[in-house]
Amino acid sequence: MSFTSELFTALSPILALSATIVAVMLAIAFRRRHTANATLAVIGLNLALAACVALIWTAHPATIVTPLFVVDGYAQFYMALILVATLATATLSHAYLENASGEREEMYLLLTLSALGALTLACAQHFASLFIGLELLSVPLYAMIAYPVKGHRPLEGGLKYLVLSAVASAFLLFGIALMYSQAGSLGFSEVGAYFAAGGTPIALVGGAMLLIGLGFKLSLVPFHLWTPDVYEGAPAPVATYLATVSKVAVFAVLMRYFVEAGGYYQASLVQVLAWLAFASMLVGNLLAVRQNNVKRMLAYSSVAHFGYCMVALIAGGPLAVEAVGAYLLTYVVTSIGAFGVITLSSNAGGERDADVIYDYRGLFWRRPYLASILTAMLLSLAGIPLTAGFLGKFYVITAGVDAHLWWLLGGVVVGSAIGLYYYLRLMVSLFLLDPSKHRFSAKLDWAQRSGGIMVLLAMILMLVLGLYPQPFVQLLRIATLMPG
Repeated sequence: MSFTSELFTALSPILALSATIVAVMLAIAFRRRHTANATLAVIGLNLALAACVALIWTAHPATIVTPLFVVDGYAQFYMALILVATLATATLSHAYLENASGEREEMYLLLTLSALGALTLACAQHFASLFIGLELLSVPLYAMIAYPVKGHRPLEGGLKYLVLSAVASAFLLFGIALMYSQAGSLGFSEVGAYFAAGGTPIALVGGAMLLIGLGFKLSLVPFHLWTPDVYEGAPAPVATYLATVSKVAVFAVLMRYFVEAGGYYQASLVQVLAWLAFASMLVGNLLAVRQNNVKRMLAYSSVAHFGYCMVALIAGGPLAVEAVGAYLLTYVVTSIGAFGVITLSSNAGGERDADVIYDYRGLFWRRPYLASILTAMLLSLAGIPLTAGFLGKFYVITAGVDAHLWWLLGGVVVGSAIGLYYYLRLMVSLFLLDPSKHRFSAKLDWAQRSGGIMVLLAMILMLVLGLYPQPFVQLLRIATLMPG
């Protein structure tokens, strides 16, 4: 293939991030300086984001780089969203690891490597690129989750994710192999055409195994059991990344498959996904009610939120892609803020993060700004009007009404009502009188630190999304997909 200027421009975000990975690796090899290496990673991520914004701003036409990759408006939007969430994670990681002892620099190398896998997924239109991107996204996470090696919970979480993710990848790869043996191709549109023609039992088994692998990555019920343990064990910034980038990238490629392969015409697949969505909404919220650990509560909450997002995907129609984009955008911004407060209240040198509800009792009287940000983010997760979460829920419900998915909309309403209970439970704790001095307390200068500024920006963006969403709606309309 000839490497033209058009291809170079289309791939500029991926090339910028790849160059950043090499630069960070060399910087660590020559001299270990935590702040310098973190700054280098952040500069590289900003360059990749600037390249992505330039593609969107100039309305760069859809470019098929190879049969494996396509860079269109849809890929550009999700690459930008992934890079923003990765930037937030890098900034929060610097605040979290600032006072930690030992080697800290490899965190940024692992983070940028994983982000490269996420960008690959956003551009994938072929099962080979899907698998490569998914593994590049997941493998660095094994080390990121277990990064504080002195604690037993991070090591336990990393080991659980390693074993279960390897099993899910095996299902995924074997399912792809079975489909290829029958369809003779790995392109999304070709495989979709094969299934539309009827397929074979072997190909259907392959599709089911593929769904199991993706269901694990998205924490859909019943493939969600790893989620609370891994979120609890992972350092707070890594939990932020798990909740946002790793799931958004997988959902983006699932949505592309559904549209390009005509997944809506595969009635059995749609029915299975509908039941998975319904179970995720109810089970995720019901299990979150019983949690006293904030990370575990947010883990089960994410199970429910991706159940809501599945409703928009299943609904189809002209609103589906826009509704999924709106929900993922609002979810990412809100999750960054919520996990950001946990990060700023914790430090890598402690035995554990500030992840128990009791740790936040009376936070308003000690750190009113942090308590206000966490309150706003919890209201957004609950979908209260004038917050970003309301915009996402509105899109999902509109798409569901348009497709007459009444029973799934009932699940959205019931799940949201249950969710409101445990979000309010944590919010009330923030404003209770503090009976004793707590060991977990964010530093007074949090707003001057990079992590504090990032959390503050997330709250402002969340409120703007809720109060004046029109510019973001226009952006979402750029991120369209054409059926294959």
